[in-house]
Amino acid sequence: MALKDLPIRAKLNRVLLVTSSVALVLTFSMYFAYEFVTFRQTLVRQLSTMGKVIATNSTAALAFQNSEDATEVLSAVRADAHIVAAALYDGEGQLFACYPGSTPPEGFPAYTPDVIGYFSGTAFVHGYEPVVQGEKRLGTLILMSDLKALYDRLILYAIITVTVIGFSLIVAYLISQRLQSYISMPILQLAETAKAVSDRQDYSVRATKVSNDEIGLLTDAFNQMLARIDEQTREITTFNQRLEERVVERTRELQAANRELEAFSYSVSHDLRAPLRSIHGYMKIFAEDYMPTLDAEGKRLLNVVLTNASRMGQLIDDLLAFSQLGRKDLRKTKVSMLSIVKEVWQEQAELELDRKIDFVILNLPPAIADSVTMKQVWANLISNACKYSRNREVAYVEVGSFVERNTVVYYVKDNGAGFEMKYYDKLFGVFQRLHSEEEFPGTGVGLAIVDRIIKKHGGTVWAKSKLDEGTTFYFTVDDWRSA
Repeated sequence: MALKDLPIRAKLNRVLLVTSSVALVLTFSMYFAYEFVTFRQTLVRQLSTMGKVIATNSTAALAFQNSEDATEVLSAVRADAHIVAAALYDGEGQLFACYPGSTPPEGFPAYTPDVIGYFSGTAFVHGYEPVVQGEKRLGTLILMSDLKALYDRLILYAIITVTVIGFSLIVAYLISQRLQSYISMPILQLAETAKAVSDRQDYSVRATKVSNDEIGLLTDAFNQMLARIDEQTREITTFNQRLEERVVERTRELQAANRELEAFSYSVSHDLRAPLRSIHGYMKIFAEDYMPTLDAEGKRLLNVVLTNASRMGQLIDDLLAFSQLGRKDLRKTKVSMLSIVKEVWQEQAELELDRKIDFVILNLPPAIADSVTMKQVWANLISNACKYSRNREVAYVEVGSFVERNTVVYYVKDNGAGFEMKYYDKLFGVFQRLHSEEEFPGTGVGLAIVDRIIKKHGGTVWAKSKLDEGTTFYFTVDDWRSA
């Protein structure tokens, strides 16, 4: 697990232990380096001192060419167990005496008359000490010592170092366990309080302040934030309760008003029918009996009355149909949009026998809808397309669909009169018309009925048009994917 994902206690412990470990390792590393250098220099000085003593004692043996005395002098190095070899060369560079006596010449460092001094390697320290008498150099003493004492000392220091570091880390861990609680405990309490608030949505809980440092300031700020949230939550809850009560009350009032409005619309429509039917009936009888006796102006006025009475009857029927939509429940089933459109077109075609209409049906997937009201939607849209394209020599009406944002969009397109989009907001209103009665007769209720039916299906209806270029009506049905 990464350090950033550990609990804060573990983080603090690890940080303290790592810091202590790095400090101890760096300290002992510097001490090791210092001890290695200084102790090796000490060995070199000790070997140099011994070499000078032995060289001084070897002058007589070399002067008189007494190898036995020279061997006896060299045997004095046995007092230092770390000197592994000693050799005495005469002035001609020939091996004169050696220690131990059985060591072959190749067991010593190469003799070089010009080299004087002591040198340290990775395994041995060797030196060249001149043997002189007065101003005359009689020969050269070579001494070679191992570094076992140095490595023994370093091993001892390593054992001490590991012991000290281990003991120090144990002590540091125990101390960190004690000290880190002063930092971690307040933070953990804050975290537990935040978790309680998140899990239970209880903003009345408060974190306990344990210090006056930055964590204490954070605790105060956290508690103040909880207090403000708690207060705002209570206010929002109270407001929501009042709002719900108002919504329920307004809904009841709206439902009552709708019922009254629908009842009024139905009553007006129903009550207007009888006298209007009487007027229309009596005027027809009057026309049949007295039309031949009327002059031209009388006949025109009589036709005006009959036409307007018929139009008024149609308006009442449309208003009644519109008001009944609010009370009518939808019976949704899987319906074939293609079959409905074909049926609607057959009925419409019988009314358009004297016209040339190019009617095209493209892909129409089925939908879950109320078949009766959906037929009314298609009938209104297709009849509108035929009506507003009546001034074309060849009318073109296209019915199809496409998928947009995972939703099927059905459409009816024509090449009719079209309209200016700046009047679009009036398009689906009751009794709203964008063309005069003389141009295109109608009551202005059909598109309002379409809009209401589509909204009851959970869909949307809209249109796009250009004046004198045609109009396309689009609509969606919420449950088309279940079909």
